[in-house]
Amino acid sequence: MKIKLHFLGVCLALVFCSTSVFAHKDTDPAHQTYSEGNFPLENGLAIENFKISYTTQGTLNADKSNAILMVTAIGGNHHRIDYLIGPGKALDTDKYFVICTDAIGNGLTSSPSNSQTQANVSFPEFNIRDMVNSQYRLITEHFGITKLVTVVGASMGGMQALQWAVSYPDAMQSVVPIIPLAKTHAWTTGVLEMLRQSIMADPAYQGGKYDKPVEKGMRLWAGWLSGVIVRTPAYQNQQFNTPEAEINFINKLQDASWKRMDANDWIWQSRAYDRHDIGQTKGFNGDTVAALKSIKAKTLILAGTGDLLNPESDAKESAKYIPHVKYVAINDVKPMGHLSGAGATPNENDVQNKSIKQFLSTLKK
Repeated sequence: MKIKLHFLGVCLALVFCSTSVFAHKDTDPAHQTYSEGNFPLENGLAIENFKISYTTQGTLNADKSNAILMVTAIGGNHHRIDYLIGPGKALDTDKYFVICTDAIGNGLTSSPSNSQTQANVSFPEFNIRDMVNSQYRLITEHFGITKLVTVVGASMGGMQALQWAVSYPDAMQSVVPIIPLAKTHAWTTGVLEMLRQSIMADPAYQGGKYDKPVEKGMRLWAGWLSGVIVRTPAYQNQQFNTPEAEINFINKLQDASWKRMDANDWIWQSRAYDRHDIGQTKGFNGDTVAALKSIKAKTLILAGTGDLLNPESDAKESAKYIPHVKYVAINDVKPMGHLSGAGATPNENDVQNKSIKQFLSTLKK
C-alpha cells in the first residue's frame, strides 16, 4: 500500500517533465490563447505568429487589483500548481483572479512541436526573459492589468517569478518563487545536458527532425529526471527497501510518462533553463547580486531541502540580498529535494498552502 500511495504521488510529481500531466476535463477552465504577432526575442530572432496559451480562474474585480499570475515549470503546463489554486487554498479563486500561463516551448504556447512556419529545429531558441516578456504583454495588453497581487511558480516557474521581479519591478506587489534559481550554475546545466544527450543519442531523434516519438531517449529522460534527479537518496530509501522495488518503480514511471512531452520542446526549454541569470537583465551587466538587491516586491521563497536540480543553496543565497524576503524550507524533516515543490504529498502541500496564504494576507489591500 505504501508503494502504491507513493506512486500516486509520483504521478502528480510528473509535472516536472510533462505538458499534460492532468488530462483536461470538461469542468476545467477553457484553454485560451492570445496572439502577439511576430514576437521579438532577446537574441534578435523572432517567433512567427506567436500565441501564448493560458487559463483563468476566479473573477477579475472592477479595478483589476486582484489578479495573480501563475508561471509554469519546465515541461509543465497551466495545471502545474493546481494544489495551490481553488476556493480556500492559498490562491483562493473566491478572492483572486488567477491567470495560469503556459511558457514558450511547452507544447501549448508556441513551441517547436506546434509551430506552422518554424517547426522542430527551425524554431528559434529563447530564454526565460522572453517567457516573462510574453506574459507581460498578455497581462498588460490583453487584460489591462497594471499591478498583480503576486507572481507565483515552481522550478522554472520560480525562476520566472524572480525574473518578473527584476524585469518589471513595479508590476506586482509580491512574488512567490518555489524551488527557484536566480542563476543556473554548472551543476544544473550538467544535469540538463546529460538529459538532452539521453534524448539526442536515440537514433530515432534524427537530429531533431523525427517523424515519430523518440521512445528510447524519452524513456531515459523520464527515468532520470522524474525518477532520480528530482528526489533525494534519503527520501527514495524511505520508499523502497529492495533493488527490485526501485527498478519496478522506475519502469512504471517511464511507462506512464515518456510520451508526455515532445522531445524538441523539452530540449528547447532546457536550454532556456541553462541560460537563466537575472543578472543578465538589461542594466545589471551580469551582476546577479545587484539584480536581487533591486527587487521591490515582497518575496516569499520556498525551497526544497536537498534539491539536486535547483540546489537550495542558491535559494538561500538569493534570500540574503532581496530586501523584503521570507525564506521557508518546505520539507526539512524528510527532505524530498526538488519533489518538495510538486504538491505530491499532504505535508509539503500543506506547508506551501499555509505559508503562501499567510504571506499574501500581509499585503496591502
